[in-house]
Amino acid sequence: MPLARSLSVTSLSGLEEWDEEFDLEDAVLFEIAWEVANKVGGIYTVIQTKARLTAEEWGENYFLVGPYVESNVRTQVELIEPTNPVLKRTIDKMNSSGCKVYFGRWLIEGSPYVVLIDVAFTAWSLDSWKRELWDLCDIGVPWFDREANDAVLFGFLTAWLLGEFAAQSEEPPHIVAHFHEWLAGLGLVLCRHRKLPVATIFTTHATLLGRYLCAGSVDFYNKLADFNLDKEAGDRQIYHRYCLERAAVHCAHVFTTVSQITAIEAEYLLKRTPDIVTPNGLNVKKFSAVHEFQNLHAQSKNRIQEFVRGHFYGHLDFNLDKTLFLFIAGRYEFTNKGADIFLEALARLNYLLRVNHSDVTVVAFFIMPARTNNFNVETLKGQAVRKQLWDTAQTVKERFGKKLYESLLVGQLPDVSKILDKEDFTIMKRAIFATQRQCQPPICTHNMLDDSSDPILNCVRRIGLFNSSADRVKIIFHPEFLSSTSPLLPMDYEEFVRGCHLGVFPSYYEPWGYTPAECTVMGIPSISTNLSGFGCFMEEHIADPSAYVLQAEPAPADHPEEPD
Repeated sequence: MPLARSLSVTSLSGLEEWDEEFDLEDAVLFEIAWEVANKVGGIYTVIQTKARLTAEEWGENYFLVGPYVESNVRTQVELIEPTNPVLKRTIDKMNSSGCKVYFGRWLIEGSPYVVLIDVAFTAWSLDSWKRELWDLCDIGVPWFDREANDAVLFGFLTAWLLGEFAAQSEEPPHIVAHFHEWLAGLGLVLCRHRKLPVATIFTTHATLLGRYLCAGSVDFYNKLADFNLDKEAGDRQIYHRYCLERAAVHCAHVFTTVSQITAIEAEYLLKRTPDIVTPNGLNVKKFSAVHEFQNLHAQSKNRIQEFVRGHFYGHLDFNLDKTLFLFIAGRYEFTNKGADIFLEALARLNYLLRVNHSDVTVVAFFIMPARTNNFNVETLKGQAVRKQLWDTAQTVKERFGKKLYESLLVGQLPDVSKILDKEDFTIMKRAIFATQRQCQPPICTHNMLDDSSDPILNCVRRIGLFNSSADRVKIIFHPEFLSSTSPLLPMDYEEFVRGCHLGVFPSYYEPWGYTPAECTVMGIPSISTNLSGFGCFMEEHIADPSAYVLQAEPAPADHPEEPD
C-alpha cells in the first residue's frame, strides 16, 4: 500500500480545514519528483517500480508531477487530454497564464498519469521568484547554479499547480502531495507558507551534505555528530541547496527516508528524525521467471561476448568461454559508489592471475554516466569490424554450402581441398587483414570531455590496467546509461545484468542501493557493503550475513550460443 494512502489525515497539523472523516475515494495524490519520466539516478527506479501498485490503489486520483524534457517525452510519454475535470481546468488556467504544462500517460507498467511542467518556458520568472524566496525564507540561490535554479522554477510551478488545483475544486479538496528529494522540496515549503490545503510528505533518498562529505574522503560515520553543518555546506558551495533541503524536511507533515542508516544520517545532518522508514522495493514480477534464469543468462552473456569480440578485435587472444564479466553501475560518484576500491581490487586480481598463469580472463564494466561528446571512433570501428567478419564468414559458409549441396546431388563426396576456391581464401585473407590493430583496445567507449581529470581514467593510468595482452583483467568504461537503441552495446540494463557473472558495489555512501537488489532478483551474485541501506537491511534479516551469498538461484551455467 502506498505510504500516502495509509496516512491519518486528522493527525496532520496545519490542516484544520480538512474534515475529520471523509471518503478516501475523494482524496487526490500528487507525487512530485525531478525524475518523473526523466532518468537521472535511483529515484527514477523508485517511482517506476512502485507506479503500478500506486496507480491500482489510487486509480484516477494519482498523478505524477515532473519536468518536461522533450527527448524523454518523445519516447516515454503519450500526451493526452486530462480526464479529471478539475485538473483540466487547472492546466488550462496555468497555460493561459504563461506556463507550459503537459498531461499524459507514462508508458511504463501501470501507465500512470503524469503532469509535466516545462521549467525552461517560465525562466523569465526566475529572478522574481528567487527574490520572493529570499524574502520568505532568507535563502539566496546563486546565478551560476543551474540545478538550483531549476529547483526554484520547479518548486514555484508545482506549488502553483497544487494551489490552482485547490482553487478550481468545487468542494474542499483532500490533497496529498509526496515530494522526493531537495530538487522538488521547495514546492512543499511554498505549500506550507501559502497555507494550501495539502497534506505534505517529504522523502529524502540521500542527504545532500552526506553525499558531498563522503565524496570528500572524510571519516563520515564516526564523526557524524561532530560536523559544523553550516560551515561544511558553505565550504562545498552547496549552502543554498542544503537550506532548501532542510526547509523541506522541517516543513513536511510527514518525513520519511529509505533506510535506517539514512534515518540516522538525517537525524544529525537535517536535525529531524524521520517519522517512518520505507525501504525501497522492486517490482519482482517481471524478473520472476526463475526456471529461465540460466537460459536468459546464456542469451544475454552471448550478446556481451559479441560486444567484447568487437571491442578487443586484433587483441582477442583470450578464451571467451573462460572469461568472467564483472560490473559496477550507478551514479558517477567515484568514492561513494566504491569505484576506487573496485579498481584497486582489480589491479590486485590481475597480479594474482598473472603470477599464477591463470587462463581465466576478467572483463570489468564500469557503467557510470559522465560528460561525453560522442562514441569513441575506435570503439565503433571495432563493432563494424566484428560485423564485417561475421558477414564474411556467412558469405563463405553459403558458398561452401552451395558447392557441397551440388556435389551431393550428383552422388559424389566433395573434394574438400577444392571446395574452398581461391576467391574464398582471398575474401578471408582480406577479412583477417582488417582485424590488424596497432593500438591497444580502448578503456573508454566514448570521448570524455574531462579526460585528463576523470577519476576512473586517472586511477586506471595509475594502476596500469591498459587492456594489454599480458593483462588478465580488462576494463571497459561505458560512461552512459545502457539502452537497447544504442549502436554500440544495444542492451537494456536488465539484459546486461543477466549476462554478467558478478555485480560489485563496495559503496562507502549508499542510502539504499538498487543495484545489488536487482542482481538478486535476476539470479546474479553481487557484493555490497554494510554501509549501504540494502546491505544493512540484509544484515538485519540474515542470521550470519558474512557467510551468506545473496543470490536468487545457483550461479547460472554458461551455454555458448551462436551470435544473433
